Amino acid sequence: MTAPVHSCYNHRVPVIKTKAVAVGDKAPNFSAADETGRTWSLKALKGKTVVLYFYPKDNTSGCTTEACDFRDHYDAFVKKGARILGVSPDPAKSHASFKAKHGLPFPLLVDEDKEICRAYGVWKEKTLYGRKFMGVVRSTFVIGPTGRILQAERKVSVAGHAEAILEAV
Repeated sequence: MTAPVHSCYNHRVPVIKTKAVAVGDKAPNFSAADETGRTWSLKALKGKTVVLYFYPKDNTSGCTTEACDFRDHYDAFVKKGARILGVSPDPAKSHASFKAKHGLPFPLLVDEDKEICRAYGVWKEKTLYGRKFMGVVRSTFVIGPTGRILQAERKVSVAGHAEAILEAV
């Protein structure tokens, strides 16, 4: 049986249903390289609080604002014992440029195959100017030291988001 498809800028993209994870759920494990090629996994971060934020694309206005807000509050997150990891489908080269341009002190994970996005239920059908396409729904998950999701924010509004997550940590 084949998956349904949507027309996406003249490309046929399969629609894959994903289950959204919720507060209290065990966070899906992942293993992914960052912009430098270093591999990160949730399992290796066990015992730490992890702020896992998903964003659509490097160097776009909303994503830049969000990343810079996390950067500006980075020291406060570290003081609370939290690690910040950004995730998007962009390649390592794009992440490296984005990180360097904005002085981001945290890793940006490469999820070109959208495995992590699907595992967390943030790879969804979106609509822009009447066109339907698959993309990342801006979302943030706070994962506790035991690997359980403590907070799940979807369809995030960028303004004030980093501060709100910092308060939740």
